[in-house]
Amino acid sequence: MHVGTQRGGIRLDNPEANSTLSSFKRHGVESICAFPHQDAWSAAKLSQLRDLVESHGLSLAMVDMPLARTPLNPIMMGKSPERDRDIDEVCLLIRNCAAAGVPSIKYYLSLLRILSTHATVGRGGSRSRTWRLAEYHEADHMTAAGPVPADLMWERITYFLERVIPVANEYKVRMACHPHDVPTPPDFHHIDQVLGTPEGIMRFVSIQESPYHGLNLCLGTTAEMLQDPRNEIFPLIRYFGVRRKIFNIHYRNIRGRRDDFQETYPDEGDLDMLRVALTLKDVEYPYMVMPDHMPSHPDDPDTLEGFAYGYGYIKGAIQAVRHLP
Repeated sequence: MHVGTQRGGIRLDNPEANSTLSSFKRHGVESICAFPHQDAWSAAKLSQLRDLVESHGLSLAMVDMPLARTPLNPIMMGKSPERDRDIDEVCLLIRNCAAAGVPSIKYYLSLLRILSTHATVGRGGSRSRTWRLAEYHEADHMTAAGPVPADLMWERITYFLERVIPVANEYKVRMACHPHDVPTPPDFHHIDQVLGTPEGIMRFVSIQESPYHGLNLCLGTTAEMLQDPRNEIFPLIRYFGVRRKIFNIHYRNIRGRRDDFQETYPDEGDLDMLRVALTLKDVEYPYMVMPDHMPSHPDDPDTLEGFAYGYGYIKGAIQAVRHLP
């Protein structure tokens, strides 16, 4: 395992403007997940992006799938023929990634936006994303998706996987799905977000059994599913790790539990992040470990300082566990 990151803003039209790539290298990052625009999906453009990343001493280990970034997209709305068109585009992206030497794609299948309540002020005046269900006062309205019970959500997820994972198998490109953030109660806004429980993500990885079908395991999001994250996170890492279902790690900590938590710096939350790194070593996890959702500050609005701290913390954790028996 090694230090990774996911950041947008990499420009093919002006390579000299990509100072962030040099910054990643200076801070110990080895691989990145890039966010190509939808008009940069061709094998030629992806190859150009890979070459640009490699010219800074980094590897392009993953790209983010643009089509499913936005809730209420046709794939999750179950709206044909639009979803079939978009699934065809995903399959084309898989083929183009294989041709360009990009081994993995990250994606998100949701019908709700990422939710927060107020921010929590932390050390040094930093501000952390917070979710307290009891303080969420938005009306329980029906979204444009209408009512989507669990069985219908599973039908749409399965429809996608049955068409996409065989192509991933053929072209040997890993597909890494991010669990639902935040985990919400059943029928929240009349939608069951089924990838917001441990049982849900266990069921998810069992659909279309394949070495190319797995998870972007966000440790923060997974901890948010649990009543006792401090202890319950480690059996889950082992469950998915020994099955080789983890393709990327968001190394994120929280303080709290399901329906009531705040995000934190990695060293101050409820998860023992050194033990997390040791557990990843034990299951022989081989891919990126990256910071995610770092606290921000008015003096650091783009969280560049926060992410630099995260890279160094991860680098130190990896070095430490390599020296442990």
